[in-house]
Amino acid sequence: MSGLGFTRADWPEGFLFGVATSAYQIEGHAQGGAGRTHWDDFAATPGNVVRAENGALACDHLNRWPEDLDLIAAGGFDIYRFSASWARVLPEGRGAVNAEGLDFYDRLVDGMLARGLKPALTLYHWELPSALNDLGGWRNRDIAGWFADYTDILCRRIGDRMWSAAPINEPWCVGWLSHFMGAQAPGLRDIRATARAMHHVGLSHGRAMQAMRALGMGNLGAVCNFEYALPLTDSPEDKAAAQLYDGIYNRWFLGAMCKGAYPADVLQGLEPHLPTGWQEDMATIRQPLDWLGLNYYTCKRIAHTKGAWPHLSEHVGDLPQTQMGWEICPEGLSHFLRFARENYTGDLPLYVTENGMANPDTPDVPDTARIDYLRAHLDMARAAIADGVPLKGYIVWSLMDNYEWSLGYEKRFGLVHVDFDSLQRRPKASYQALQTALART
Repeated sequence: MSGLGFTRADWPEGFLFGVATSAYQIEGHAQGGAGRTHWDDFAATPGNVVRAENGALACDHLNRWPEDLDLIAAGGFDIYRFSASWARVLPEGRGAVNAEGLDFYDRLVDGMLARGLKPALTLYHWELPSALNDLGGWRNRDIAGWFADYTDILCRRIGDRMWSAAPINEPWCVGWLSHFMGAQAPGLRDIRATARAMHHVGLSHGRAMQAMRALGMGNLGAVCNFEYALPLTDSPEDKAAAQLYDGIYNRWFLGAMCKGAYPADVLQGLEPHLPTGWQEDMATIRQPLDWLGLNYYTCKRIAHTKGAWPHLSEHVGDLPQTQMGWEICPEGLSHFLRFARENYTGDLPLYVTENGMANPDTPDVPDTARIDYLRAHLDMARAAIADGVPLKGYIVWSLMDNYEWSLGYEKRFGLVHVDFDSLQRRPKASYQALQTALART
């Protein structure tokens, strides 16, 4: 028995475990002919990113991928959830293809298969080509066509070997966090831009799903992030604010993708800013899903505030926190697994596609806090399965320490420690605990 308190025998036959990464966070974007992204621009703007750090080198996965895939295989994992960089495949976002980029993903996928890993592709994990951002990026309806073309080019090359694929990682981050809160590239704080980005992200998801289906690909899903919204107090106003936060964060994209409808409470604020004729796009957004992926990390305390819509503010409660300042709230994962099944997905297979914690790790100190975090959330996952939730797999974020976006390289989510000077990889105690738990006897 591992420090996680389970073995594979404690899970249903065929239950899958995996690890996740994303292209810009690990590859080394300044290499291999990749084009500039809006993350490079965002990081080059003073005040946006800790120490103005960027993904130019990151973990140098572009050159060290065999070692990284060996770590995944040696850990006993089944799935490698990775992403491709749009700007590595199409440096200008459209037009000329970077053959070197396609060749890299071709080799990477073959490397996964050679090690018995299931490739789980994410087409977009936030690195929009700068040339497309110049044209309005996610605010521009044309992005759905550009994204479908990118999908077709990449998946004609590697789609035949994918175990699964999903278009866009965490649509809420691409739409709301990046256009309303300004916390990620392109760093806007504009409600009209937000409404259009939120809609065009969904439309792009639908167009990419159509493109992959046209190529004969299967096992296609969506990966949404979820945050457990709790009212700061028991006042009716705070409860209403928490419900609206839930709508923006958790129900907007699920409603569109699974039901072809946006939640009415969120439409009250965003509909005046949506593009004309947006209703006609809902059938495209609502493409059949083969599975739903849930990314879950934390809860948030929500209070009503005066001022402009959405009239709310975010707070942190008294639970223990990760290095990100996020409360550790495993009950939220339990909530969303049941919430998705009961309200949106029914018997559709569910996967936890990201779950993990940032911790100020050092190589010589066991990361017991991460082991405790994983155990608590995996216990919730097992309980949900026992209650009939069709959960089929669990994927840890992340394989290794990497570039944590606006927080630079100091927030460490990895099961494997990375020395960002030498780029040496060293498995942590959490990796070893999972390796023990997942061993096939």
